[in-house]
Amino acid sequence: MSFRVLSPGLQTLRVDFGRPRSRSLGVPIGGAADRRSLALGNALVGNAPDAAALEITLAGPVLQAERQVAGVVFGAPFDVRTDRQKLAPGKTFTLEPGEMLRIGGTPRGVRAYFCVPGGFEAPEVLGSRSAFEPIRVDETLVCSSSSLPAYFPDASIDESVSPALRFLPGAQADWFDLVSFTAQLFAVSPNSNRMGLRLTGEPLPRPAREMVSEPVCPGTVQVTNDGQCIVLGVDGQTIGGYPKVAQVIRADLDRLGQLRPGDNVRFVPVSLDKAEAADRERRAELAWWLARIAVATDRLRGGTDGRV
Repeated sequence: MSFRVLSPGLQTLRVDFGRPRSRSLGVPIGGAADRRSLALGNALVGNAPDAAALEITLAGPVLQAERQVAGVVFGAPFDVRTDRQKLAPGKTFTLEPGEMLRIGGTPRGVRAYFCVPGGFEAPEVLGSRSAFEPIRVDETLVCSSSSLPAYFPDASIDESVSPALRFLPGAQADWFDLVSFTAQLFAVSPNSNRMGLRLTGEPLPRPAREMVSEPVCPGTVQVTNDGQCIVLGVDGQTIGGYPKVAQVIRADLDRLGQLRPGDNVRFVPVSLDKAEAADRERRAELAWWLARIAVATDRLRGGTDGRV
């Protein structure tokens, strides 16, 4: 054992990259809502990008270390501290046996990832260690004993959540007036979750017709019967019967995981060529950061403390 859960937080889940090969069985992808943050957090502790970590949502847990364990909290800038030391989000640290890690709230964004060397241990289900339920009080979280020098990457690694979500037309885009869809600013509803973001705005007029349920995926923008929009998330269903006005491009999917209630979003159309170029650029940027962190953390294994 390595951690005992003293307080579970609002919704703290064990996640990796989910179950993308099980959608034909009706199983959502699941996993991290912000894969970029998970990958970067894992890199800081020497893990593969998809190692299992804890996804912290809006208000974090209190965990008691039962052995020496290193880690990092990466993503939205949560308040992170222990009774012994003040910690910083995005900076690696080491906890001593008995030390309590307290992860509070965040002034912006929604999620961060608590990553430990080697990842959190759990049996695989459909090729993933992602949990179906949040952690509970008195639960034991298993990981290896570890220690790390403190390391804080360049601040430019941070990414603000843009209000603009780029999209391609959905299968039923011709049912709607796309000008009215792109012209307005939507607000994220408090009724949002990992299944999807409910948006509020001027209702989109839609024709009085029904449709057979069709495949959907994370980033699909559906229009409900009252004309409001839902953007599906990583826990969203695999088929749906609401018409699809748009599909958020892959390069912007991680931003969905950091939009909080009250945030405003607007939709910007792009061509397929630009969507593919944006995806290549984002993948290249992530690969550059992963390589830079790997070089820097290898150099810091000697025990220096600071920013590289």
